[in-house]
Amino acid sequence: MRSLKMLLVMVLVLFFAAPACAHRSGGKVDVEIVPDNGGMFSKIPFKDYFSGQTHIVKKYLEARRGENYSIVVRNTMPERIGVVIAVDGRNIISGKKSYLSNNEMMYVVGPDDSVKLEGWRTDDSAVHKFYFTDVTDSYSVRTFGDTSAMGLISVAVFREKDRPLMFHDSPHMENAPAPSAGAPGESSSKRYKSESAGTGFGDRKYSPVVRVEFAPESIPLEKILLKYEWRDVLCKKGLLNCGQAEGNRLWNEYGYAPFPPGYRE
Repeated sequence: MRSLKMLLVMVLVLFFAAPACAHRSGGKVDVEIVPDNGGMFSKIPFKDYFSGQTHIVKKYLEARRGENYSIVVRNTMPERIGVVIAVDGRNIISGKKSYLSNNEMMYVVGPDDSVKLEGWRTDDSAVHKFYFTDVTDSYSVRTFGDTSAMGLISVAVFREKDRPLMFHDSPHMENAPAPSAGAPGESSSKRYKSESAGTGFGDRKYSPVVRVEFAPESIPLEKILLKYEWRDVLCKKGLLNCGQAEGNRLWNEYGYAPFPPGYRE
């Protein structure tokens, strides 16, 4: 009975996946955080190592206040994978506290394919957009009062135990809205004042999915962890070179000519 439950764990595949991309960065799965307004977010490599059988990649990301973003996952392997994704410690499909484990709700990405995940899933046809915001306005704090993994975009990649030849689509997936615990209130929210960034619950966006069967392996193949911070925080941590630009030698004004060292009038 337990194995059946594991097999039928809610797994979602997007109807409209981002087109497959030939980009390769050396790993089996590429994760990009893409701003809606174009351009790129600055990324800073931090750690890259193995923990047991799991490849772990940690990076810092420069967040821009108020900007909508999407998570693009590119599967570079010739087999489909399941990805558990958590933002600020909450599963982006169910809203539940995530431990990046194989019994959580996850998305399926086809072989040599990619998906663009734009927000918190509230039913089988819509999400609410991700956007960078202050901690007190974040979905994790406003809904659950949870700061245990604030400022983290986490992706756990699972290979499939069995490799079926075709998907088994369900015409009507059970609705799985992100649960609401109610806003913690003004007096409670003051506890969360911080320099850190968070992710908000933005506008609704049409994004249909279907349910498929997928039995994930128990141990993730990879974990990609992106710690996002405001630019001034990254500067304070010394992760970005935010010093003033060097002045022009012939332009700067220094006042009167100084006396030589040791000069006596």
